[in-house]
Amino acid sequence: MIDRVFKAFTYRDFRLMWMGACTSTIGSWMQTVAQAWLVYTLSNDPFYLGLDAFLGQAPIILLSLVGGVMADRRDRRAMLLMSQYIQMTSAFILTGLFFFGKVKVWHILCLSFISGTGQAFGGPAYQALLPTLVGPGEFANAIAWNSIQFNIARILGPTIAGITLAKLNATWCFGLNGVSFIAVIVSLYMINVGFVPARSSEPILTSMKQGIGFVRTKAGLDSLIVLAFCMTALAIPLMTFLPVFAREVFNGNATTYTHLLIFSGCGSIVGALGVAAFGKLKRQGAAALIALIVLGALITAFALSKSMIMSGVLIFLGGAALIFVFSMVNSVVQAITADEMRGRVMSVYNVAFRGGMPLGSLVAGKLIPLFSVSATIAGAGSMLAALGLYFLLIHRRIAAL
Repeated sequence: MIDRVFKAFTYRDFRLMWMGACTSTIGSWMQTVAQAWLVYTLSNDPFYLGLDAFLGQAPIILLSLVGGVMADRRDRRAMLLMSQYIQMTSAFILTGLFFFGKVKVWHILCLSFISGTGQAFGGPAYQALLPTLVGPGEFANAIAWNSIQFNIARILGPTIAGITLAKLNATWCFGLNGVSFIAVIVSLYMINVGFVPARSSEPILTSMKQGIGFVRTKAGLDSLIVLAFCMTALAIPLMTFLPVFAREVFNGNATTYTHLLIFSGCGSIVGALGVAAFGKLKRQGAAALIALIVLGALITAFALSKSMIMSGVLIFLGGAALIFVFSMVNSVVQAITADEMRGRVMSVYNVAFRGGMPLGSLVAGKLIPLFSVSATIAGAGSMLAALGLYFLLIHRRIAAL
């Protein structure tokens, strides 16, 4: 069992990427925590939290399909390096603005959009590169460990950010995030890329159509794309509006917010370790849908809870279910996609998966002042559970995978 859990780490290049990505993601989470609290403090309006999340993800909707085409016809490592440099520069600009006392909400919103632009090209390249660093039967294990590094960072990043905000200030959070990108940049220069796509003079629009055509004709893949959009649109607003829960529901502060993030992150690591341990399950689609129903129920219960202890337990379990669902769906998409189409297919997946986040957060940000944060997020959780039941019992193409 232990050997199966750590299978992906037998591959040198995966180890290097994992360590570099983990360091960078810790820095990104430090900035996420500091930035969310700063936006809410400067604006005192939950709408701007949703708008910041929307602008950070909007370029993925606009540019990811182009990024996927480029990932299938350019060096994926070079694309990732470009993405890291863009995000690092944005972090250092925000550091300077805050240090000199010039930062405004619109500065943060603009830099979120610029960083999102870098991610629009880096995301498909990373998704396409990752499976080439491990053996063909280890996709699920590699994706699970990628989720683990993300959630280790989601624990350490907010913890370090909370201490840094309390003892120093947000300048250090933003500056350390900028420095953290150096780790992943060094890792990218050290790895050996086994698959480099052949260059093509084919029009970008034609390549995009091929990727979309593959999604439409591959059994179950179109349903997975729809599911990816809906599940992030309904699940992620909980994380976006945790500062509102911390302050308005639990009458807390930045420390309360950090604790909620840590509980969620710990649960996510448990969920990812479960995926890594079990490997490739039979009927992954059905397993993902059952977990999605559980996730919806847990989000609804968290939203309605008034007890910090009970909410901590619920968000821990929700974090485990969230990562289990996301890992399973990603693994199924990777497993049924040919390598030469991987960049384009994963770009379509990224548009759906990442695109649901800002749209869901933006809508929730408008509904919260009207219905309260608890009612809005409880409604999203209920809809998520209903979505899982629909795909499990009625539209069964995903359940059959």
